[in-house]
Amino acid sequence: MSDRMTPIPFGNLMNWILKEHKKGAIFGVRRPFVADPSHTYEIFGRKLETPFGPAAGPHTQLAQNIVASYVAGSRFFELKTVQKLDGEDLPVNKPCIKADDECYNCEWSTELYVPQAFDEYVKAWFACQVVAKEYGLGAMDGFQFNMSVGYDLEGIKLEKIDKFIEGMKDASETAIFKECRQWLLDNADLFEKVTKEDIEGISPEVCNCATLSTLHGCPPQEIERIARYLIEEKKVHTFIKCNPTLLGYEYARDMMDSMGYDYVAFGDFHFKDDLQYSDAVPMLERLQALAGEKGLEFGVKITNTFPVDVKAGELPSEEMYMSGKSLYPLSMSVAMKLAKDFGGKLRISYSGGADYFNIKDIVDAGIWPVTMATTMLKPGGYQRLEQIGQIFAKDEAKAFEGVDAQRVAQLVEAAKTDKHHVKAVKPLPSRKIKRPVPLTDCFVAPCEEGCPIHQDITTYLKLMGAGKAEEALEVILLKNPLPFITGTICAHNCMSKCTRNFYETPVNIRRTKLEAAEGGFEAVMAKLKKPEITSGKTAAVVGGGPAGMAAAYFLARGGVKTTLFEKEEKLGGVVRNVIPGFRISDEAIDNDAKLIEAMGVEIVTGREIGSVDEVKTDYDYVVLALGASTPGVLRLEKGEAMNALEFLAQFKATDGNLDLGENVVVIGGGNTAMDTARAAKRNKGVKKVSLVYRRTKRYMPADAEELEMAIEDGVEFAELLSPVKLENGVLYCKKMVLGDYDASGRRGVVETDEVVEVPADTVIAAVGEKVPGAFYEANGIALDNRGRVQADQETLETSVAGVYAAGDGLYGPATVVEGIRDGMKAAEAILGRSVAEDLFSLSDEGKIYGRKGNLMEEDGKDVDSKRCLSCNSYCENCVEVCPNRANITLTVPGMERHQIIHVDYMCNECGNCKSFCPWDSAPYLDKFTLFANKKDMEDSKNQGFVVLDRETGACKVRLQGKVTDYVAGTASDVVPEGIAKIIGTVIRDYAYML
Repeated sequence: MSDRMTPIPFGNLMNWILKEHKKGAIFGVRRPFVADPSHTYEIFGRKLETPFGPAAGPHTQLAQNIVASYVAGSRFFELKTVQKLDGEDLPVNKPCIKADDECYNCEWSTELYVPQAFDEYVKAWFACQVVAKEYGLGAMDGFQFNMSVGYDLEGIKLEKIDKFIEGMKDASETAIFKECRQWLLDNADLFEKVTKEDIEGISPEVCNCATLSTLHGCPPQEIERIARYLIEEKKVHTFIKCNPTLLGYEYARDMMDSMGYDYVAFGDFHFKDDLQYSDAVPMLERLQALAGEKGLEFGVKITNTFPVDVKAGELPSEEMYMSGKSLYPLSMSVAMKLAKDFGGKLRISYSGGADYFNIKDIVDAGIWPVTMATTMLKPGGYQRLEQIGQIFAKDEAKAFEGVDAQRVAQLVEAAKTDKHHVKAVKPLPSRKIKRPVPLTDCFVAPCEEGCPIHQDITTYLKLMGAGKAEEALEVILLKNPLPFITGTICAHNCMSKCTRNFYETPVNIRRTKLEAAEGGFEAVMAKLKKPEITSGKTAAVVGGGPAGMAAAYFLARGGVKTTLFEKEEKLGGVVRNVIPGFRISDEAIDNDAKLIEAMGVEIVTGREIGSVDEVKTDYDYVVLALGASTPGVLRLEKGEAMNALEFLAQFKATDGNLDLGENVVVIGGGNTAMDTARAAKRNKGVKKVSLVYRRTKRYMPADAEELEMAIEDGVEFAELLSPVKLENGVLYCKKMVLGDYDASGRRGVVETDEVVEVPADTVIAAVGEKVPGAFYEANGIALDNRGRVQADQETLETSVAGVYAAGDGLYGPATVVEGIRDGMKAAEAILGRSVAEDLFSLSDEGKIYGRKGNLMEEDGKDVDSKRCLSCNSYCENCVEVCPNRANITLTVPGMERHQIIHVDYMCNECGNCKSFCPWDSAPYLDKFTLFANKKDMEDSKNQGFVVLDRETGACKVRLQGKVTDYVAGTASDVVPEGIAKIIGTVIRDYAYML
């Protein structure tokens, strides 16, 4: 494997397009955008059917990238920058892209040699015009190419760059232009709508405009000299790409900090070294006047990417370039300043975090064309452009009449609180499954993999989408006996894993579960029958919280006579007795209790079991679901803190009428601390609640949702404080400061001598509860050196035969669904079988492909299942996010789901697919790979194959490091059936890739 791409010859490129189109796509784009040729913008004296397209970057480096972008809706293409360093002489560290949230890259100009880049752009110029006519996507002249050149005048004047510029202006005498034209003429019979006259009419004037890109630190005099050269000598319309550093260090730092990007590290070096705003304005005025004299258009491109420091090993470099949602407020701020100071008369082209959610506002402010990269690097990929195209298909194309400075200022202000641009309150959780990607059948639903009980989420989402709440609830109950509790307060790890997080927000799986429970409860209860007792054994479950309720449910459903003991008067455990009523109602808990009763469980409340022997003599099996009942202790030098669980229980019992005083301090940063603070805020007489934690919000263990709810309720976060003593209504704390970054990117804290006083009539400590170790020891149950039960990891059986431990009492406080998981594990161990099998049915292909690439926020009035991407039916993230189209979806006869292969010669190892593969893998390294020739295969370690003879099917195949000869279609002891089918399918149905 090499990180050098191999351009596809023009004839092969066109053959690929024609053959793949018959399968319903063009370079993976399944929904083409169809433009209205009468509905056009105009710039540089040429038409534009839409005012957007790909930025100079990974999406405009190869011909197929440009074609895919065109098919999806792009009509303005800022071609990847050419400069004097190219090909093997250009150092690019790989992987070079990380786009899972805001985007970072450490690549810059084209990785091809400049003549190769020229050829790619000419091939794309022809291909896009042919595709436009042949498939009715728009007028052949409805799009434009914009060349990007850099980085200094000396380099731009080099022969290879000068030849590139002149060739883009008029390619008629170039070899590639003649080759493309001749191939089309020779193969005109392959087309139904494209005629020879159309082919002969394709203009050799590929490009009449340029964007000047300069390196950080380029002097203003040099920038002006290059621009003058392009205007006066090259006679091209010219845009100058500006840097966000025009804003000044303080402005940029304050903006980033206020929007949650305080961890993004950058110094003031570039701000001092780059073009200064005071120099930029007069320079731009002079160039604007010069272009006007020459009859050319002039403007600025806002903005370049933003240089920041690598602090957490994000990419293999010391510096990387930030783009995407965090760049947007900076780029728009530059646009705001220039629009104001030029009275809106300076033309602005835009790039910097534009996407479906903001592009219309940008264009309506008079800023266009708009180019994008980050949004296309995320799942949906190029297909996202089609939805953007539909925005402009609805509006009348307007001529440029100036930039509305006031409107731009409003966009900057709105961005400061826009959820699409503000950083999440907590670092994003890993969405990876901690297993390597399989070579075949790799599609998986991350939501189901992330669920501790592996609920059949995609199945019940489909049923809810079809209006079948009863059937959906039946599916849920196969693995989850507490749909009301989990539908209300589940920590929803499933939603953290949802692929739609890379679009906008996750599918609201928890809400959909609750809707199924509420919509199907009566019908399901009417049908539920007490299961027949089929076992001669009996079981006692001690503890009526979530783990105990689940264990009892599954045991009874499995035919075991089961008794559930609970020391309180009602089932529910911490959920009923501690979690505040504003979080979950008693009615919801009661409904789940009814489901347990319906299974025939004998429920004994108001009885506390003092020892295992008390029940062991009467039952064959005992499940201890005791909860983490031993309170954690916060030791202060002076004064005492109230325990959080005790407070929450009293708050609930008194309906918030505790005597706490006006100022309450909660110490802790977990979910219990958030519940405590929110409850205290609602308590009678309390005016201020402060939450003290020794780190910042970003490093609190609480779930992001819990943090956000506490903030919304008005809880004040006293960050970077370590409590010392409580005295005379004041909590004295040591001030902490953030330390250096560790290898994981997390910052440590360092104590200072500064003391901070926090008003505190009552202090409540939410510092974690512990398992009831004394109870276990008294009953002969072995503990580890941390005081936790030594239990079998698979069965949860303790050192006492027939006695199992589950829930919070096993390893400490956990989530409700983890308690259900433990109850299920114990029940399965006792039953000797699984309580439920996984459900799967292939989703409708047309429906799911119709959702891919479409950004759509949750509609609280509609069932959210309509946003589900059915990842276990059609994942394809790696296919969608690859700019070069190097990961390919195959339809393989005899295999239920599509298969993915990696095409080695199209890949430059940018690494983007690694960010979005749900497995702990990088598809460009780990998926079954098609090689162009034996040498490429020898240079790689990837498992894969090379076709030596298409006619005979002779191949070489490498699996698990061993290379073997194989003939497609024959039986083999070495090549598994699925791999054999993939190889045969490529040779037979996808020969255009060979």
